[in-house]
Amino acid sequence: MPGPTTAAAPRRSLSRPARQRLAADLGLLVLAAGFVLPLLWLIFASVDAEASMRVAPPHSLTLENFSAVLNDEITFTPMLNSLLLCGGATLMTVSSAALAAYPLSRFRSRFSRPYLLTILFTTCLPITAVMVPVYGLFVQINLIDTMYGTSFFLATSQLPFAVWLMKNFMDGVPVALEEAAWTDGASWLQALTRVILPLMGPGFAVVTVYSFIMMWGNFFVPFMLLISPEQLPASVSIFTFFGNFGSIVFGQLAAFSILYSTPVLLLYILIAKRLGGGFTLGGAVKG
Repeated sequence: MPGPTTAAAPRRSLSRPARQRLAADLGLLVLAAGFVLPLLWLIFASVDAEASMRVAPPHSLTLENFSAVLNDEITFTPMLNSLLLCGGATLMTVSSAALAAYPLSRFRSRFSRPYLLTILFTTCLPITAVMVPVYGLFVQINLIDTMYGTSFFLATSQLPFAVWLMKNFMDGVPVALEEAAWTDGASWLQALTRVILPLMGPGFAVVTVYSFIMMWGNFFVPFMLLISPEQLPASVSIFTFFGNFGSIVFGQLAAFSILYSTPVLLLYILIAKRLGGGFTLGGAVKG
């Protein structure tokens, strides 16, 4: 007699939530790979004597790429120009944004919302759309090829979004604290600098980092407004690694890119604690 037959085990199928999580995880992995692969190429190519476009470990480790770019003409002077240009522009942007956001946050007016919407609209305008008239204006008022003129324009281009961000963070500070400062005899400027801005430390740090990063990576504005080679920032001096006929020195380009990213990383590390904090009353306001 034939032996008993064993029934095939039923095949398990993933539930719909599990499939959705799996699809989301795969999408995040693909997105992460899009960020990780360029970083890996940057690290590998910077220490590779025969760097190319391939993302692969270096055949022979070398520090010659860093030695080649660590000179006054390629790195030191352009980096100093970038720090002066972007540091000054960031200081102007943050100071002006705080002064502009204060009345928008504390005073109610029928023009406040249209004004904020206009500010938001100006952030959508591409910088290339206004560079031709700006260049003509700078030529007429003798601001072309000047560090302070370029710094002014960089600050102006970042100011609309900085005002929008600063106003939203300032709304989170209770008015009662400011009124208490007024009772003690403080002026509105003292209340702003000694009460509001210290309490909105994370927001202040966000505006500072965002403004500095956007200016630090700006290539088009200094390329158009600065002419003298000794005044060009690091974002423009990167042209040094692009030779004639499409030839690129990949190893030196990667080494320079790592050095170029260092100030932004240091700035973030210095104010990382402020970014992680939040606004707490800490018993300042009692019912």
